[in-house]
Amino acid sequence: MSLCDKCVSGVRHEGTPEGKVIELDGVKVYFAKPTGDYPKDKAILFLPDVFGIELINARLLVDDFAKNGFQVYAIDYFGGDNLAPDALNPSAKFDLMGWLSKHGQDVTRPIIDKVINALKSQGITQFAATGYCFGGRYVFDLAFDKAIKVAAVSHPSLLQVPQDLHKFKETGLPLLINSCEVDQMFPITAQAEADTILGGGSKSSALYKREYFKGCTHGFAVRGDLSIPDVKAGKEGSFKATVEFFFKHL
Repeated sequence: MSLCDKCVSGVRHEGTPEGKVIELDGVKVYFAKPTGDYPKDKAILFLPDVFGIELINARLLVDDFAKNGFQVYAIDYFGGDNLAPDALNPSAKFDLMGWLSKHGQDVTRPIIDKVINALKSQGITQFAATGYCFGGRYVFDLAFDKAIKVAAVSHPSLLQVPQDLHKFKETGLPLLINSCEVDQMFPITAQAEADTILGGGSKSSALYKREYFKGCTHGFAVRGDLSIPDVKAGKEGSFKATVEFFFKHL
């Protein structure tokens, strides 16, 4: 499995994070919750891209989910070894594949499971998961094990198509895919296969929905250049679609 150059490109967004960093069973987590009442037995797992929970863009997204009535936990499954925000610089040099070799499923998944178990011990019984790029792989894996109730991915990476799509269908869980026009990791052909396998040939069915954002490239939902109208619309549209999907299915 591999990643592409768009997995490490993009723009840092502006804002002031409102959540806080906590530890759950020794794992660092960026946590945000609504200011008002919210269901204490439900939570969103935010599975970030290669920049982890340190990138301000991810923290602002977590805060926005919390403002919509969810408690949200963004997991540092890189143990502090996430890519630095400076890697967004087009001139940055980085051995992406060497880095990826240190963060395989055998390393990453147990960290996610530790957080889930810690949250269960606090009384949380129902989970949604939203994953971006690298994180999309683990949304699928959690769904395969029925560890979550509803799944959403934006420009997912590291998937095996069509195998993972067929396997997801067998779970019977609801899935939202936020896709885009230019995406080496989940291209138009893969998007069409998802519609065929999960949507019966349609972009929407009872348990499946795929949003498509023109003028956007891989990474748009987290690291898109918001000065470009299509990208801004894609970033905001994918967030809105995810919130609505979670309201419906969680």
